[in-house]
Amino acid sequence: MRERTMLEKMILDEADRLGPGDAFRFSCRPGVSCFTDCCADVNIVLTPYDIIRLRSRLGIDSHAFLERHTVSPFTKDQKFPAILLRMRDDDRKTCPFLGSPDRGCTVYEDRPWSCRMYPVGKASPSESLTDEEFYFVLREPHCRGFDEATEEWTVSSWIEDQGVAPYDEAAEGFKSIVLHRILREGVDMSPRRMEMFHQAFYDLDRFRAFVFESSFLDKFDVDATTLDRIRTDDRALLDFAVLWLRFGLFGDTSALEIRKGIIEAKREDLRRTGR
Repeated sequence: MRERTMLEKMILDEADRLGPGDAFRFSCRPGVSCFTDCCADVNIVLTPYDIIRLRSRLGIDSHAFLERHTVSPFTKDQKFPAILLRMRDDDRKTCPFLGSPDRGCTVYEDRPWSCRMYPVGKASPSESLTDEEFYFVLREPHCRGFDEATEEWTVSSWIEDQGVAPYDEAAEGFKSIVLHRILREGVDMSPRRMEMFHQAFYDLDRFRAFVFESSFLDKFDVDATTLDRIRTDDRALLDFAVLWLRFGLFGDTSALEIRKGIIEAKREDLRRTGR
């Protein structure tokens, strides 16, 4: 497997920092000798919005998508669950959505963020150890898209052309959780908290059932407009998941409003039982 993580780390340390107006030349199309090589032997990390788009494209629920098409690696130092696309068990470890050599990606309109951005990468302040994010160009040895380039792009024109904006917009809430000071400084991510994170961000259909079919709405006062939206709109539900995780992981009581009487009842129960 190409060690893309190591390559990106080297770029973060050594490559030129690019801004939105900086230019590069690149072309990727059928006929370029390496076409679809980047769709094999690579780890593709999926964002919550990636999963929304892909499972909708495939016409299956989020749980089925996770079961069929993803893996969830775990390490002892892992701060939160991560989801990777499950590659085919063939010699090249190709993407499950890769079609014939001349067709390429079969889910192109709903391809993940990392596929849209390639060969452009983005480093957040937490990754670059600077106060500002920056972009860089990932130049892998196998890629001929730079040698055969017929087009010049700026970083911003590439991002616009590839339809990245809704992915970046949807990622803001996710980033607010994974880059939260409490999480980065070592909140106890017990199995229960890991499951809470996994369900709220990745298994949205189960999260929706949790909101509407458990005692959740008996405890939290959610306005009717929000309820109407999250009942059918996955994007709105993703934003609501951010509020739930702010409350559940970080104890942010401003994120969700607890119904009147719940706290008093809990205090009375503690007083009565002594627990």
